[in-house]
Amino acid sequence: MRRLLRIVKIARVLARYRLDTFFDQIPLPWYMRLCLRLLPWRYFIAVNQPQGERLRLALEALGPVFIKFGQMLSTRRDLLSDEIAFELQRLQDQVPPFPGEEARLIVEKALGKTVGELFAQFEAEPLASASVAQVHVARLHNGRDVVVKVVRPGIDRTIRKDVDLLYTFAQLLQWSWPEGRRLRPVEVVREYEQTIFDELDLRKEAANGSQLRRNFEQSEILYIPEIFWDLTRRNVLVMERIQGIPVADIEQLRAQNTDMKALAERGVEIFFTQVFRDSFFHADMHPGNIFVSRDKPSQPQYLAVDFGIVGSLTPEDQNYLARNFLAFFKRDYRQVAQLHIDSGWVPPDTNLYAFETAIRSVCEPIFEKPLKDISFGQVLLGLFQTARRFNMEVQPQLVLLQKTLLNVEGLGRQLYPELDLWKTGKPYLENWMKNRVGPKALLRTVKEQAPEWLDKLPHMPQLVFDALQQIKRMDAHQRAQQQLGLQAQEAAARRRRRSRAAGVALLVLAVMLGAGDPEPWLQQLSAAGWLMAAGGFYLLLMH
Repeated sequence: MRRLLRIVKIARVLARYRLDTFFDQIPLPWYMRLCLRLLPWRYFIAVNQPQGERLRLALEALGPVFIKFGQMLSTRRDLLSDEIAFELQRLQDQVPPFPGEEARLIVEKALGKTVGELFAQFEAEPLASASVAQVHVARLHNGRDVVVKVVRPGIDRTIRKDVDLLYTFAQLLQWSWPEGRRLRPVEVVREYEQTIFDELDLRKEAANGSQLRRNFEQSEILYIPEIFWDLTRRNVLVMERIQGIPVADIEQLRAQNTDMKALAERGVEIFFTQVFRDSFFHADMHPGNIFVSRDKPSQPQYLAVDFGIVGSLTPEDQNYLARNFLAFFKRDYRQVAQLHIDSGWVPPDTNLYAFETAIRSVCEPIFEKPLKDISFGQVLLGLFQTARRFNMEVQPQLVLLQKTLLNVEGLGRQLYPELDLWKTGKPYLENWMKNRVGPKALLRTVKEQAPEWLDKLPHMPQLVFDALQQIKRMDAHQRAQQQLGLQAQEAAARRRRRSRAAGVALLVLAVMLGAGDPEPWLQQLSAAGWLMAAGGFYLLLMH
């Protein structure tokens, strides 16, 4: 019954925001187009807003699970138009908090002690409330200020029901619309399902935070708060509370004389460091998760929170991505096209010349702008959109990277409009490439693999002996096969010689039978002789 009511509510929201118009330009089967035209609200609910805005408002009306889905969908620029993706980026989690007393009970049940035993102070009024969890301010008995993140009670059941409905819609879309197979809506929902259920386990977020903290330990450009593992469970996370200025609060930053140019450039440095040095990057770097320390405004330091979504690249992807950027800014479009093929992002049988021409047609107009105005994120987006026309498979790790790059770039130019991302990022990319292929990289590889080589060294004599024995057995087997082959050839030759001799004998006998007086009985024998001659010719010609 509750599921039926949920479906009814969804139908009402779809009607209210006229989401049926999304299908007007889609080549649907005639019976589905007829069903759309028979929808009663088409004739008394007017369309007064753009598509993207109506979709955003509908997701907000449907609640936190659909809002979260819209936020994830906004990163899939490979599937959506720019207008819709931009609108979905505006989705905010403005979810009413659940009672503080209920949060207190969840904490006590998870940690097995009363709040009084765990904390010297615990604020029942939440500091912030989102779709999956809410945050409370607390203080440990040793005097340290912390925040306590608590997962919403029963949210997993709500998410499961709504995800099942999303699967139903995705399967319907994939079945009814030919283009739906290319967009792979079922896979999009599956990706969302994994992401949101991962966010329900706060131990995973804590692990991500600990890794980032290790990567930037003693760093002057980024600070990651400490995770208190002894107070962290699946549905409760306790973390050091940070005090800083929200990065989007430009007025406060300027009021304390923050070096805005250094702040913007350090943001770019953090991005490249996470992606290329660590291959582990914070993939949810929107302004709500980023703060700036009040200390040393002349050398500003970022403070980051919320580590539920992180990304990673393989060494191969790192290498190809760095070379793509460098080749692009050198306008070496042949190299860009070849790198896409070498990396496996597009099929190996792709026409290199046609692909290079398509990339040039997209990228050349970009260089009409000043270099400082060129958007890294838009470059990446343009490359992926072009490659998609050449059957590029969706690369989830690159889509997440592109979303993060767009966030960082937008934030950097908001802080310092004259930011030149290429000037900031190019030296880092070039140094990284030198370290990957130079003598230092070789020495580092030897150092990394030396323990494994030393471990295998005592076994080398036996391994060499076994390899030689195997080669010896292979040689003996090959000689035996060759000997059998020679014997078979000799037997075949003997059979051919016998056949030829028999053929000659039959021909001679046929001639002898055909000679002499032409008596009737001799004519009969002459016919038999012709048969013998035919047999003789067959044996001579076929063997």
